[in-house]
Amino acid sequence: MIQAGDKIPSIPIKLVDANGSSDAAADAVLGTGTVVFFGVPGAFTPTCDTSHLPGFVANAHKLANAGVSRIVCGAVNDHHVVKAWAERSDALGKVDFIADGEGRLADAMGLSTQIPGMGKRFSRFALIISDGVVQDVFVQDVAGVTVSGAPAVMMALEARQSVSA
Repeated sequence: MIQAGDKIPSIPIKLVDANGSSDAAADAVLGTGTVVFFGVPGAFTPTCDTSHLPGFVANAHKLANAGVSRIVCGAVNDHHVVKAWAERSDALGKVDFIADGEGRLADAMGLSTQIPGMGKRFSRFALIISDGVVQDVFVQDVAGVTVSGAPAVMMALEARQSVSA
């Protein structure tokens, strides 16, 4: 599993953002500035749709004030599904999305899981990344959104700021 100090792998993905969908590499999308990257088991799935993504959308301004230059959500879904979810969630412009249709990025990061009836998916997680290097890893081991949600990430960013002050 990816750890603090590891670089983001260069894996082809589809980027879904306010400009639409485009081919990109994960290290290019996640490699500049302070990035919060969180992964969900699937677009439109209950917890992802009602708790995980909305928490980051609602806290986008606070995360920006804490120095985050980009918030990115990853899902092992095709880019059409991810785009529809991003649009329906009113997240575009606040959160960018990585569609990892075959789960190659999830596998490369050691953050893939098999879910019965759904196949390969991202584990539920959040990362704080600085210029392409992972700083913090938060993997959700229990149901729900606690350690991988926006409030936990905000607390980690605030703790990081108080240490550097």
